[in-house]
Amino acid sequence: MKIFATIPRYLPLALLAVLFWSTIGTAMKLSLRHTDVLNLLFWAVVTAVVVHGVAVSRQRLLARVVPRGPREWRMTLVAGMLNPFLYYIVLLRAYDLLPAQEAGTLNYFWPVALVLLSIPILRQRPGWGGLAGIALGFAGLVVISTHGHPLSLRFPDPLGVALAVGSAVIWAVYWLAAMRDQRPEEVKLLSGFVVALVLLAVYMAVTGAFVLPTAKGFAGALYLGVFEMGITFLLWMQALRLAPDTARVSNLVFLSPFISLVYIRIFVGEAILLSTFTGLTLVVAGILIQQVFRPKQRAQ
Repeated sequence: MKIFATIPRYLPLALLAVLFWSTIGTAMKLSLRHTDVLNLLFWAVVTAVVVHGVAVSRQRLLARVVPRGPREWRMTLVAGMLNPFLYYIVLLRAYDLLPAQEAGTLNYFWPVALVLLSIPILRQRPGWGGLAGIALGFAGLVVISTHGHPLSLRFPDPLGVALAVGSAVIWAVYWLAAMRDQRPEEVKLLSGFVVALVLLAVYMAVTGAFVLPTAKGFAGALYLGVFEMGITFLLWMQALRLAPDTARVSNLVFLSPFISLVYIRIFVGEAILLSTFTGLTLVVAGILIQQVFRPKQRAQ
């Protein structure tokens, strides 16, 4: 009992979130065998709205979900359009086209994309460490997407690769946009999912894309809504609040893609390519180098 008493309170929450997120590549790939991208996303977002609605209600923050003033309305609409609406449509389409191991690992390019976007948008200088991290990230991306033949620059599925990398860029843009919204994180998440739900409902009604999924497709949507978009974010945010240093929690997330490969091998049945593991290692190494050698912010 004394051993458990010495474990930091944030650690079980963070590790549980990492384990849940590690299953998502498998869940997406298996779910897409039973339903299409839009219907899977629609029911997942419905589930996420319920989860975050309960969380926000328990914290008595429902009144803050409705934006106040034109600025908050603009931020809410832009954020919800980027994520979850556009981000998950692009990511799920990538999973539909690519092996799960490839789509999932390419999506982890987003921290590298974030550094690149921060240069023109936030006017941040990456420094030598940042540049080295960017180079490693791109090297890993090419190794993964060419299946271990980087010099050939031949991509088995160029559209799938473009979508997977594009989803990473969309997430990075969303992250930068969300920084400007000063509302509680739970409120921002709920408002974003509500915006996405409205957009999905309108789009599917206009295009006639709405089809009730099979029981397995619906179960997959529920799983994604709870464990990708719902309680896992709440666990992660609580771990960040409890940790004395957010870096102790943030770096744990890079365990997720490696654990994900194990799930994909067991449940999806994909043979994990050496190029996937090598490329992912390069991407994660680049991200960690960027963090270690991040330039210190000047005092304002």
